[in-house]
Formats: sequence, C-alpha cells, structure tokens
Amino acid sequence: MAHSVAPAEQEVLLATTFAEYRYLVRSDLYRLNRDVSFANLLKQLVLGEAFTYIFWYRTCRYARQNRLTRLLVFPFALWLMRHHGFRLGINIPYQTDIGPGFYISHFTGVFVNSRCTIGKNCNLSQGVTLGLANRGPRKGVPTLGDNVYLGPGAKVVGAVHIGDNVAVGANAVVTRDLPANAVAVGIPARVISHEGSTGYVARTAYESVLGPYPHTRPRAKAATRA
Repeated sequence: MAHSVAPAEQEVLLATTFAEYRYLVRSDLYRLNRDVSFANLLKQLVLGEAFTYIFWYRTCRYARQNRLTRLLVFPFALWLMRHHGFRLGINIPYQTDIGPGFYISHFTGVFVNSRCTIGKNCNLSQGVTLGLANRGPRKGVPTLGDNVYLGPGAKVVGAVHIGDNVAVGANAVVTRDLPANAVAVGIPARVISHEGSTGYVARTAYESVLGPYPHTRPRAKAATRA
C-alpha cells in the first residue's frame, strides 16, 4: 500500500531546496569528524554506518519535491534508505522533519514516527523510540528542540515537547514535557538537574564553515495536542 502524506507533511517536503539539502548533508557530515569535503562524503557512504542512512533520508526528502527528481531519483534513494534501514535497524521515514547536524551515535533499534519534528544538532543513540500516543491528554507525537541528547534505550511517547539542550538518560521513558537544559532519567522520566546536554552533543560548529542555514520557508510547527 502506498504511504500517504498529510497536507502539512507534503508542504514540509516541498520546502527543501537544493541549497538546503546540500547544507543539511554537509552539517550531518560535520558532526562525524568536522570534515565536510566531498572525499569524506564518499568515504562515509562507502564505509560509514548510520550516516549512510541519514544521507539517503535527506536525499529522499529532497527528491520528493518535484516531478523530475521524484521519477528519476526518489525510487532509487528510497530503496537505498530502506536497504540500509533493514541493515542497520533504523526506521526514520523521509516525512520526518529533522534540522541540520543530525547524528546517530550507535545504530540498531532506532524508530522515529514520521510526524515528529526534531531540531538541529540532535543526537540519537541505539534503542531510541520517538513514538505516537493514540489517545489520552498527550495524543500525538514528540517535538524535540535543538541540541537534544537521547541516551541508549530512551523512549519519548506522545505529544511531548523536549526543550533545547536537554539530555535524556539511558532507558528513560519520557511522557511529559521537559524544560530547556533539563537532565532527565528514570521511568517515568524525572528531572534531576539543569546541566543540559553539554558534553554529550559535540562538533556543532559547522556554521563557522558552512554559514547559517539557508531557510526558504518556516520550519514545521510543533505538534499540538489533540
């Protein structure tokens, strides 16, 4: 069955210009080793792991935007994204809105709902889930701010807003909003400090090399609770 795209998601996909696509790929590449060269890109595509999935995810989003690339590039990019997803255990649909500097530190068991919104410089670890709540006061999907770190096995479920610079500990289950700079652990997750994600989110100075992100349209708004 074909995967239908909601009108809001379709608009987000159309917002990706080639300049944005190039910037997003290079910012993701910078997060690996601060090297945005074409040679490093080829190296990571051949020998890399999670970055390979992220690259084809970005390519799918870009290729979906017009008829020519949708016909010539998108089927190939989607096949490669799914191939590497099965190989690495990553499921992040191309409809998901993710800012620059995205980084998956260790793969296997990474699942993100297609309606989620993720800010810039987000770190996901192995076993992370960003999932949908189908009912209740927090029906919906998570929204992550900038510079967020999610530790191994962390789960964020429902219309939960994670503020900027938040660190979520290993195996924590987040079902409520977390303020900026919070450090949260446990089941359910509770805030234990406000030291934030400093030291966990690294190599984020790509703007010194790439310049500012070339926005052409506003980013998707945070998911609202039903």
